[in-house]
Amino acid sequence: MLTLGVRRLIGAIPTLLAIVAVSFFLMRLAPGGPFDQERVLPPAIEANLRQAYRLDDPLPTQFVRYLGGLLHGDFGPSFKYQDFSVTELIGDGLPVSLTLGLGAIVIASVAGVWIGLAAALRRNSRFDHLVMTLAMTGIVVPSFVVAPLLGLVFGIYLRLLPVGGWRGPLNAVLPIVTLALPQIAAIARLARASAIETLGQPFVRTARAKGLPERRVMLRHVLKPALLPVLSYLGPATAGILTGSVVVEQIFGIPGIGRYFVQGALNRDYTLVMGVVILYATLIILFNLAVDLLYRVLDPKQRTP
Repeated sequence: MLTLGVRRLIGAIPTLLAIVAVSFFLMRLAPGGPFDQERVLPPAIEANLRQAYRLDDPLPTQFVRYLGGLLHGDFGPSFKYQDFSVTELIGDGLPVSLTLGLGAIVIASVAGVWIGLAAALRRNSRFDHLVMTLAMTGIVVPSFVVAPLLGLVFGIYLRLLPVGGWRGPLNAVLPIVTLALPQIAAIARLARASAIETLGQPFVRTARAKGLPERRVMLRHVLKPALLPVLSYLGPATAGILTGSVVVEQIFGIPGIGRYFVQGALNRDYTLVMGVVILYATLIILFNLAVDLLYRVLDPKQRTP
């Protein structure tokens, strides 16, 4: 298992390198620059700034120099936040974003699997139809619509939760719920379909014929097969939560990485945007690797001698 993980990590290096290269050249080739402002700078000052940040070098030279910095863990200076490096900005916002992302993944996994199993046990009942209807609604409605609605209901009308800022655990509730809701819906559908298929298998009928309680049948014989498609989905789900957190953090005014990504994109802060993109890509690769390894643990068919 350890050898497989090392091989997967080595195999992910070309993918990460391709992401870095595409992001780097697209950022440079797009119109505008980090020193474009409403008040046009004198050409001499702008030339001095570009020379100071070595932006007047050929693009291949800049790319090679940037790769060299990455090998030493240096994402470069920020053009917008001139008193901070990109590494410092990411280190400041990463704990907040990880709190939101991991919280949403855990809640979505637990709630989605439980709801899916409950719907499978009551197949074609009113509960089942209600759950599937809500699941479809949760998948279709985007987070930038759900976030203001939750803030309006629970923050403005009911005054139960804060709708912005990052001052305590309560500030994380609405953002985490916003990120988790679409994933709960998708995971519930996957778990329900897998559980229904498993419930019709001979070994489940045999367990019921032996008089085992329904709860024990679900936990020992149905839960594990139902988790396999959920695990396969967790990789893309993680990507969705990480990218969705950019919008959610901006809506709720949370000082996570998403805020820096949006501001960096608006201000043409090349190094800041690149740093966030590389971080997100690395996290997605690592999460997918963890999901693949866990899948092999739960499914004996995937194990190699």
